[in-house]
Amino acid sequence: MNLFDYTRPVSVAEAIAAAQAPGAAYLGAGTNLLDLMKGGVVTPARLVDVTRLPGLDRIEFLDDGGVRIGALVRNSDLAHDPRFAKTYPAVAEALLAGASAQLRNAATAAGNLMQRTRCPYFADATSPCNKRAPGSGCAAIGGATRLHAVLGWSEHCIATNPSDFCVPLAAFDAVVEIEGAGGRRAVALVDFHRLPGDAPERETDLAPGELIVAVRLPPEAAGFSAHARYLKVRDRTSYAFAVVSAAAGLRLDGDRIGEARLALGGLALKPWRAREAEHLLAGQAPDPDVFRKAADAALAGAKPSGEANVFKIELARRILVRALTLAAAGTPERLPALPASPFAAPFAVPSSSPAGAAHG
Repeated sequence: MNLFDYTRPVSVAEAIAAAQAPGAAYLGAGTNLLDLMKGGVVTPARLVDVTRLPGLDRIEFLDDGGVRIGALVRNSDLAHDPRFAKTYPAVAEALLAGASAQLRNAATAAGNLMQRTRCPYFADATSPCNKRAPGSGCAAIGGATRLHAVLGWSEHCIATNPSDFCVPLAAFDAVVEIEGAGGRRAVALVDFHRLPGDAPERETDLAPGELIVAVRLPPEAAGFSAHARYLKVRDRTSYAFAVVSAAAGLRLDGDRIGEARLALGGLALKPWRAREAEHLLAGQAPDPDVFRKAADAALAGAKPSGEANVFKIELARRILVRALTLAAAGTPERLPALPASPFAAPFAVPSSSPAGAAHG
């Protein structure tokens, strides 16, 4: 690794001041950042260790019925909090589907939002990558694209966002609390991550030196607790990132869908909120034909970024139908620690050929 300065501030204000230095990056658990540093993919000049900042490791159930998740709350602590899991089951299910138990015990809420793409060309410091070196090109285009984007990509970048946690957060209108030199502000999770456009090196809405301090779920999100699921298809049952994932929440009014919330993962450089599909579901009976129409609407704008990922569009349709079907059936009393193998589902994964900017 390159030489770097290290500092451990004792307050949020001190951390933000330390992160104003050029090349500074925040260090949480380091489950992603340190790996990238070891590979020479990122080379921060200063690490600002935020793991001892007071007050950022709390889960707070708010008087208005929402919840505030501190930036340093561990993924496993959040997923296994009984009240949280009962109120936001799809979020807990997504957390339990991510990584391994060891990593979930270390990784933090803010670090999950800030994890970098797992595009192999990004992780290879010798490959051209507009994220690492703007203007150098995108080696993924024309390369091995099986796991790359089918929504929101550009000629400058076809990478995807790897987060499980962020998919239901996007579906249920989560808000990211950010603090910087100019004070505190809030950004909707759906606006926090950026699509690549012509500037893929700009991955989030964070300005240099800004720090995530919390994530909030609004009280309305709790209204979907009886019918909310997260489903993930991956190449192996555990320790793998999503090929495609989906979060679905339904609020049923008798035999009709009063309101729906949908988001997809593994398809774009940000979690993909399917608002048109949500509108289509409202007022409809929860049946397979309606779910298929919603899935068609959600994927209407999809196009492959390479011959190898054509299959992801159909797979996404199927997993969204499956997630809606499971949500309509009702949230189980106990969430599975790991989802069932994708090959047990009514579809299989087709084979094909081959500062502020770094929480971890």
